[in-house]
Amino acid sequence: MKITKAEFICSNTRVDLCPQESIPEYAFIGRSNVGKSSLINMLVERKKLAKTSSTPGKTRLINHFKINKEWFLCDLPGYGYAKVSKKERETFSKMIQRYAFDRTNLVCFLVLVDARHKPQELDLDFIEWLGDSQLPFVIVLTKIDKINQLGKSKNLKLLKDELSQTWDELPLIFETSAEKGTGRDELLKFIDDTNKKMEG
Repeated sequence: MKITKAEFICSNTRVDLCPQESIPEYAFIGRSNVGKSSLINMLVERKKLAKTSSTPGKTRLINHFKINKEWFLCDLPGYGYAKVSKKERETFSKMIQRYAFDRTNLVCFLVLVDARHKPQELDLDFIEWLGDSQLPFVIVLTKIDKINQLGKSKNLKLLKDELSQTWDELPLIFETSAEKGTGRDELLKFIDDTNKKMEG
């Protein structure tokens, strides 16, 4: 897939105010500071489409971008940032749940997981919730350039072992680096193929 146009559409805290077009939508979500904005910018080859920040928990809104006038990329708030109050975390949680169940054009969640760390409980809990809710998702490992091959393989095996305890079939796992552009073609091909299947 060649990205010819990527435009910011709107930011909302309310799902009912999200864009009403019924084109396919892919939601990017992950723990705070997982490198979500950097990955989005790398995918669409725009340096500042999604706002990056050194302060975790920056994304507090549902941000919609329209890609090639054909599909939506949705940037969701990061979960699990410690400095956010419990009340704010609960508000985020409700917003994500409402989004997940009310967005009829939502095709797939892309759950971003930091390759540098062993499986984190927050990520595993969220993945479990998606499974229980029968919501489609894939896993995207980020920052693979920040860890050596041995460390990455070890953390990936731990993640697969954890998932194997509850999943008969493991979800798709993509390996990416926003800095090096790794995984861009594979992710865009996945989105392109999925869109074509829906058209068919």
